[in-house]
Amino acid sequence: MKPLGAQQPCPCGRLSGAGKVGKPLAYGACCGRWLEAATDTAQPPDAESLMRSRYSAFVLERADYLQTSWVASHRPESIEFDPATKWLGLDVRAHRQTGDNTAEVEFVARQKPANGPAVRLHERSRFVREAGRWLYIDGDQL
Repeated sequence: MKPLGAQQPCPCGRLSGAGKVGKPLAYGACCGRWLEAATDTAQPPDAESLMRSRYSAFVLERADYLQTSWVASHRPESIEFDPATKWLGLDVRAHRQTGDNTAEVEFVARQKPANGPAVRLHERSRFVREAGRWLYIDGDQL
């Protein structure tokens, strides 16, 4: 697990202004609200916020958060990280509600493995809200 100060820019890249303008939000005011929460009461309010927090969890190697934010029927037994991987950024392309308790988020996440060229993961992820809590189901690579 990699530590990150509350005032440092959030790994997810969310900006304070509308659209693609504004200053990067601090981790404590963005994904840190959910990754560092000691209770289940602090939950992302929508699928996009959950997806962004999951990206931050990958950057910070927070397997605990990734596991608890994954729907149980699709959750892997364990999550392994390569500490030498450098995460390069996240671009949320689209997000939409597909039902009262379902949503999709399209994004591109970029990373650079230690031994190899940079890689782009372009995915449309599916989410479900269970008992008022958004959870990641799975995704299709685009």
